[in-house]
Amino acid sequence: MRELVLQVSGLSLDGYIAVDDTEFGRLCDDMADDVRDEWMAESLRHAGIHAMGRVTYESMARHWPSADSVFAEPMNRIPKVVFSRTLDRADWTESSIVRGDTRTEMDTLKGQDGSIIVAHGGAKFMQSLTRLGIVDEYRLIVYPIAVGTGSPLFADLEQPQRLDLVDSATFPSGVVALVYRRATS
Repeated sequence: MRELVLQVSGLSLDGYIAVDDTEFGRLCDDMADDVRDEWMAESLRHAGIHAMGRVTYESMARHWPSADSVFAEPMNRIPKVVFSRTLDRADWTESSIVRGDTRTEMDTLKGQDGSIIVAHGGAKFMQSLTRLGIVDEYRLIVYPIAVGTGSPLFADLEQPQRLDLVDSATFPSGVVALVYRRATS
């Protein structure tokens, strides 16, 4: 059985993942550092599948095949599954499309043998996974900035989701990584 890990590469202190349809991490490129990048890349290397929605897939498919960064190798090598009812083709290496209900399709992927499923944003896809309550682990990269508005990660939850902190890391830029798992009690 695979577990679903939601890797949020940009979260503000006040819980937003996007501002004006721009992923939050892109607003904080000046806070990147090599230690943070290596932590994130190591997290990606453990994936057996990268899962994402159409918008994120289209952005990544344009960027990663020709990119030269620590993220490029795991993003290009590891299979990608795109959750979309509108995408016609998935031409990026090792990519496939699933068109069914998100919970059903994710349950099918989680039921397979293999390494973890690492899910990536955009905001709507991440919010749908949190709302469904199917995320086993959250890897949150939190930036030392509050924005006051935007798309929150935990939007429209049907019930509170209790989480246990299982790991953390602090980076030279002041960015922190927080790793939470669904609470067992």
